Amino acid sequence: MRCLKVALLLLLPCLAMAQTEAPDSGAASVVAAETAAERSTLREQVEQLDEPLYKPFIERYIIDEIKVLRSELEQQKVEMIREITDRELKVANSSISYATDTVTYFFYLIAAASSILLIVGWNSIREIRDRVQSIADEKVGRLVEEYEERLERVEKELLRKSRIIQENQHELEVTNEVQTLWVKATQETSWEQKIRLYDRILELRPDNAEALTYKADAALELNQHQWAISLCNRALTVEPDSGHAYFQLACAYADLGASRIALDYLKQAVSISDEYREQARQEQRLLSLSQEPDFMSVLTRFEGESAGSEV
Repeated sequence: MRCLKVALLLLLPCLAMAQTEAPDSGAASVVAAETAAERSTLREQVEQLDEPLYKPFIERYIIDEIKVLRSELEQQKVEMIREITDRELKVANSSISYATDTVTYFFYLIAAASSILLIVGWNSIREIRDRVQSIADEKVGRLVEEYEERLERVEKELLRKSRIIQENQHELEVTNEVQTLWVKATQETSWEQKIRLYDRILELRPDNAEALTYKADAALELNQHQWAISLCNRALTVEPDSGHAYFQLACAYADLGASRIALDYLKQAVSISDEYREQARQEQRLLSLSQEPDFMSVLTRFEGESAGSEV
């Protein structure tokens, strides 16, 4: 709010300058007086601002910040994988250099030994050279095969990590979209539009029990009781301990006149969470259950337990 006021105050000199640049220089004093009066009026209006002019900017700012954080996280993961790959390649190069030096020294050693044997007349120079060449080729061949296998493993690991990064990125995008849909659903006043938003959430998260129960609540508001019961049963299949689903079932059966079934579902909801006792007191759909003898015991049990805990 303070930033908005400062911005408007900074615009005042610009407005004044624009007005004073009139082609008629003879009316400069009159324009200056009008400009001063307008600036005073605008300053008073700016000082009287108490609320932001456009609240969705805040939501847009938060979404942009989340997008920046997601991009930074992805960039950090890519840099980490690149650094790991560079280090593994450096280790591979060092190992190959070490192996090459070892083979070279081994060749020198064999050459010296062959020279000694040649002096004593054991083998000819050609035989010694061929033997050394074959041994060197064999050693180098084994080393090349070994490091080819290592490089192949490194490549597979990089592909696996890249796939994980892509999956995490997709999951983050889906999560952000689901959160945005929940915010829109809480701000929406039309029950039909709420159902459309819940359907979109269920397309992204088919096993979201919370979305199913809130969709059932919207269906009850539209007097679609059988639809609401079906949605609650689906939610209980996904999450058997969903107290909200049991509470919505109680409301649906209470509207249909099945008081005993509604009371049973209300007991199950209360057994999961005591907060449904207070909701049952305020829910107009459950007024028909007041004729049941067990209804008041379900509502007053919370008071008894509270008194016992205070003692």
